[in-house]
Amino acid sequence: MEPFAKQSAGNGSVTLTLSSWTERYPQLSAGFTTRLGGVSAEPFGSLNCGLHVGDDREAVVANRRRLAGALHIPFEAATYAEQVHGKEIQVVSRALRGAGNDSREKALQAKDGFVTSEPGVFLFALFADCVPLFFYDPIRRAVGLAHAGWKGTVLQIAKATLETMSAAFGTKPRDVIAAVGPSIGACCYEVDDAVISRVDKLLPELPGSGNGTEGSSAVYERKTDGKYNLNLQQLNRQIMIKAGILPAHIEITGLCTSCRTDLFFSHRKENGKTGRMAAWIGLKEQ
Repeated sequence: MEPFAKQSAGNGSVTLTLSSWTERYPQLSAGFTTRLGGVSAEPFGSLNCGLHVGDDREAVVANRRRLAGALHIPFEAATYAEQVHGKEIQVVSRALRGAGNDSREKALQAKDGFVTSEPGVFLFALFADCVPLFFYDPIRRAVGLAHAGWKGTVLQIAKATLETMSAAFGTKPRDVIAAVGPSIGACCYEVDDAVISRVDKLLPELPGSGNGTEGSSAVYERKTDGKYNLNLQQLNRQIMIKAGILPAHIEITGLCTSCRTDLFFSHRKENGKTGRMAAWIGLKEQ
């Protein structure tokens, strides 16, 4: 069953709520935006949330304000970072609440993962094919969000996020639920030997990843032209399992950003000139 459910807000923005979580945990807000319902002009039409892609700054900030309104959270609670395809994780205290919501200069710098246990602090990360990873510890009421392109994936940012939650909040991986959000799927993600060589170094550490010959557990498949189709969603799932999250606690979307450019921005499909979706997670204030 698809864990993300489409919702249209009164202000026109269209989002995907992680409804399988929010129905169980009403204090939690989590999900992923679409490209629909904003004010940006083409080629960023229309709910572009990225300040770094060449779009008009005022339009992007208006889109971010529209998104906060759709989520029924204060714009001042939305916290953004400058992402660099690494594995550095930021513990977001209330003092950092709202960083980067209207300016790249004020964003959390050089971070690709964020965790918090503070109600009223909402974490946002930007995507246009890379994999959004969501984490929630319902015992200690802590949340995490990570941005995993192929570089962040092989650096095991999922593991780094869990380790940071454990150190900061006492999180135990077996208590955590996780979700892999909309991103480019194995159907569309073609890579070369340089990427696969990095993946191959990681595979022996992982449970049941395979090398393209083990059916549904495989993380890549070799093509006749010598290239490979890589399944970043499955690879991140295996890294989560290795880090201690129970397989039954991990949900994966069936949505591919490259297949569905009617719904999503896709950096690869649109040749790099496109907008960004935002993933978000946070705990509501009582």
